[in-house]
Amino acid sequence: MSKEYEVLHTDQLTRVSDTRGLENYYRVQIRTRGGTVLSVNIDEDDYSTAKAGPILQAKARNADEVSKLGG
Repeated sequence: MSKEYEVLHTDQLTRVSDTRGLENYYRVQIRTRGGTVLSVNIDEDDYSTAKAGPILQAKARNADEVSKLGG
């Protein structure tokens, strides 16, 4: 678990792309340090430790910053 988020669940999904036909992606559900739960879609090409970690970390930080605006 990262300090910024905890992975709760991951689903592999398939969608139809206008340019590439069928493409796989992953929907990763995370809980941020501030307690926000959100889903992040990650393309199959970006689904690796080196690429997915920074994507999830940035989304978690952004979600916590946005939740601070509400009160």
